[in-house]
Amino acid sequence: MAIPNRNINYPTAVRYGAGRIRELAEFCKANGIARPLVVTDKGLAAMPMVADIMSDLKKAGLKAEIFTDVRPNPVEDNVLAGCKVFKQGQHDGVVALGGGSGLDVGKLIALMHSQNLSVFELEDIGDWWTRAAPSVISPIIAVPTTAGTGSEVGRAAVVTHPITHEKKIIFHPAMMPKVALLDPELTVGLPAKLTAATGMDALAHNLEAYCAPFYHPWSAGVALEGMRLIKDNLAKAVKKPKDLDARGNMLVASAMGATAFQRGLGAIHAISHPFGGLYDAHHGLLNGIVMPYVLKANRRKIEKEITRAAAYLGIKGGFNGFLKWILALRKEVGIPHALKDIGIDAKRLDEVAAMAIKDPSAGGNPIQFTEKQYRALAKKCVTGDL
Repeated sequence: MAIPNRNINYPTAVRYGAGRIRELAEFCKANGIARPLVVTDKGLAAMPMVADIMSDLKKAGLKAEIFTDVRPNPVEDNVLAGCKVFKQGQHDGVVALGGGSGLDVGKLIALMHSQNLSVFELEDIGDWWTRAAPSVISPIIAVPTTAGTGSEVGRAAVVTHPITHEKKIIFHPAMMPKVALLDPELTVGLPAKLTAATGMDALAHNLEAYCAPFYHPWSAGVALEGMRLIKDNLAKAVKKPKDLDARGNMLVASAMGATAFQRGLGAIHAISHPFGGLYDAHHGLLNGIVMPYVLKANRRKIEKEITRAAAYLGIKGGFNGFLKWILALRKEVGIPHALKDIGIDAKRLDEVAAMAIKDPSAGGNPIQFTEKQYRALAKKCVTGDL
């Protein structure tokens, strides 16, 4: 088979290691940031480590301020409020700090603060990103405090539309952070439930990237090794939160997943995005619950690839063994079996299906499900009918 033409991009500079947060000011200066706006959520902002970060930046002579109006599922108002603060403070760069929400809002503020258009006009459709004025996009330093989204190595961000409740993927190449600072010490205080949920998000990224039907061998290899790191480290990170090796490996696996999913995502995300937008539920938790149902639904197209992955991961039993491993891992780290277990009902399945089939992630699924098939699959996720 002829190899198709592909444009392949791999991510930013990654600075990994325990305690490297103390180099943040140096990274800012090296990238021309003298007045950083630190973007994070209110819960994280109340923690001592954020006070330490702000103190270190100011001691280094940087005019740093903090912005904390960030919802767990970011909305346009978060971005608009942040842009206002950015301009009022005459900031020249962003330090995006936190989980996926803090990272995404920070990246969007850096993108949007001086644009003359709506953030939704830069949705990841065709060449819409070219509508933005590139000269006014500010540099970003990304500092993840969870091992899940991998947004620190991505050129996109997710924001919920205020009217349709759809999660929209906003894309621009200049949203790629200049530096991704991966310090496992910053993730030690993450509660077990969030460690598990964000870890399942990272697994979903690696798994869907590995199964996507597009030619991208770089991503396939990265995704496979990302899954191995998660297999060996997620349960450890949940049960032994101070295990810096496990925490660090999960941070790396998270970044690998986001690096790999330029190959594509799939129905796990196409289903979890609508449920997240409609029910304001945690994205990683949704991915973890939905994962085995989608895996089984895709079986006829991915059995050979999953059997190969199982062999690499040391899992016996091919596809069935891999599915059993997913179910066992979910149970071990406390991920519920069905969406009904987190208060999601079947009343909005028609909306979910209509949104799923239009979700950008749907195009990367190994099987192009119909709207009717998405509804049936979403119902199984709600009721637990595996």
